[in-house]
Amino acid sequence: MPITDILNKNAQLYGDEVCLVEINPELQEKHERTWREFDLVETGTAQEHRREITWFEFNDRANRFANLLLSKGIKKGDKVAILLMNCLEWLPVYFGVLKTGAMVVPMNYRYAADEILYCLKLADADAFVFGPEFTERVAAIKDKAERVKEYLFVGNPVPDFAEDYELLIKDQSADDPAIELTDDDYAAIYFSSGTTGFPKAILHKHRSLMHSCAVEQNHHSQQHDDCFLCIPPLYHTGAKMHWFGSFLVGSRAVLLRGVKPRWIIKAAAEEKCSIVWLLVPWAQDILDAIDSGEINLDEYDLSRWRLMHIGAQPVPPSLIKRWKKVFPDHDYDTNYGLSESIGPGAVHLGVENIHKVGAIGKAGYGWETKIMDENGRVVARGEVGELCVKGDGVMTCYYKDEKATNDVLRDGWLLTGDMAMEDEDGFIFLVDRKKDVIITGGENLYPVQIEDFLRANDAIKDVAVIGLPDARLGEIAVAIIELKPGRACTEEDIMAFCSGLPRYKRPKRVIFADVPRNPTGKIEKPKLREMYCGRSLVETQIRG
Repeated sequence: MPITDILNKNAQLYGDEVCLVEINPELQEKHERTWREFDLVETGTAQEHRREITWFEFNDRANRFANLLLSKGIKKGDKVAILLMNCLEWLPVYFGVLKTGAMVVPMNYRYAADEILYCLKLADADAFVFGPEFTERVAAIKDKAERVKEYLFVGNPVPDFAEDYELLIKDQSADDPAIELTDDDYAAIYFSSGTTGFPKAILHKHRSLMHSCAVEQNHHSQQHDDCFLCIPPLYHTGAKMHWFGSFLVGSRAVLLRGVKPRWIIKAAAEEKCSIVWLLVPWAQDILDAIDSGEINLDEYDLSRWRLMHIGAQPVPPSLIKRWKKVFPDHDYDTNYGLSESIGPGAVHLGVENIHKVGAIGKAGYGWETKIMDENGRVVARGEVGELCVKGDGVMTCYYKDEKATNDVLRDGWLLTGDMAMEDEDGFIFLVDRKKDVIITGGENLYPVQIEDFLRANDAIKDVAVIGLPDARLGEIAVAIIELKPGRACTEEDIMAFCSGLPRYKRPKRVIFADVPRNPTGKIEKPKLREMYCGRSLVETQIRG
């Protein structure tokens, strides 16, 4: 069954119910500042920060967009790229593409012009839907993207080389185009996060998308009256596939444009959200804002909020212990996955296993896992190896890259590139990325273990540990530490704190600086290595 059938079902069963809400708190605050000077309440601008659509409208717009694409010659097997910030138009555009039988190609909104061009060419995109934030970047590369014949623009002002999406769909039929689709039809090309270089194009079938719906709903028990607060970018599998659990049961979702702690808490309260998915930095920021008094929880009705879950990166146990002290009634969960395994859920902790916080869990619903050594043998419990997953959510291939595909797909198993170990109870713990392992003096160091230890320091907001070249040891561990606002800390303080680590695991250098993360919360370690590889050791080296 193709995933578009779910949208048709929801429109029939819940047509008049609101399904998507978009909130732009930055715009709201701008208006509120203006209202204090000018009386604009009667102009209608007061509600521009909040928009909503029903299931009927969602399906109607998806059908109209599908028919528009078909009228322009887009057909089954073609590719349509999307480059939009999170907005109310995003998902109807996505499903409109799928209803034509074409493949949807979501793109990272942080891409520079050359990366946009690279991805358009890699995916063989035939049409391109983009928004006003990207006009300048798209204009710079449009003449080099020879295959792209259609440029469709969502927003204002419409550039002269594109057509107005909103204007065009008004004249299209709202009937479903009724293109025959099966589970084995190709549905989407997602891009890897690019933390190891230019992104790879990941090809998925409708079967993968449907599998993701079932996995997410099984793990988090979404019911029709739930409300999901969606904050991460929709171009990424994480946000969308967590929403798929809500989509499967026809429940409401809120798209929040912004990550400030008070915006998240306010949206959760006012929209009566019951499920909130956070990244580690956002959860930390919320707790810090509560501790500092910036957020007074007594001012918000959060009684509907039942589940907070985190994904996209290893989760420090200290963070969850701290969260449960503030929100003792929240269930907590974590999910592990990759874009190659259609996002979250390949490994799943489970709300009943909070005593195992720090683990990513066991094989998720409909998934298998194993941990293998370099020779392809399953390692014993307690030993470190590469985590491998198998299930209907595994990608078909890296599009147009047979070698890269063969490197990671073996008899249906996906080699994740993540080093992991399984404890005596069968719970899997991430140790680190295979490419991030530091070999110092013949010893393997796993940066995540050092990072988790350092995050227990109350002065530290974020930390990344990387390996840098060393003439004597081959590599040394370097800790890039981002301190909490207003907190002071010295290298000596950090090294004293690290006395609780075995000597060979202690970082040999400390650099106080911001820790860069991509939109899905992953630390950009290649960027850090590039930034600091040639940096002089004089100021920051600590001799072991």
